[in-house]
Amino acid sequence: MFCDVLNAKELVDLDGAKFQRKTLLENKDSSLNLLVLKKDEIIDTHTSLCDAAVYVLDGEIELHFDAQKFLLDEGDILMFKKDDQHKVLALKDSKFFVIKI
Repeated sequence: MFCDVLNAKELVDLDGAKFQRKTLLENKDSSLNLLVLKKDEIIDTHTSLCDAAVYVLDGEIELHFDAQKFLLDEGDILMFKKDDQHKVLALKDSKFFVIKI
């Protein structure tokens, strides 16, 4: 049995970088990642190999899907299907989970 208690808000910091990612769990195509993105930084357009959810711990991000744009604040979650092209823009220094299932 795998058990661990983590404080997500303290796991990853920018430490001068524009982007940081920490993989917490990974199994085949499924994963749980914690990302930190500095204000005004972009994760360019890409697709996911599986369905995904983004949960914002701190900050504010925009997720862009073709002509649609979603604004996510602390505590918001957005779910989307695999193969949906998207990009992420940080409106503030932000920390968020990406859950791929």
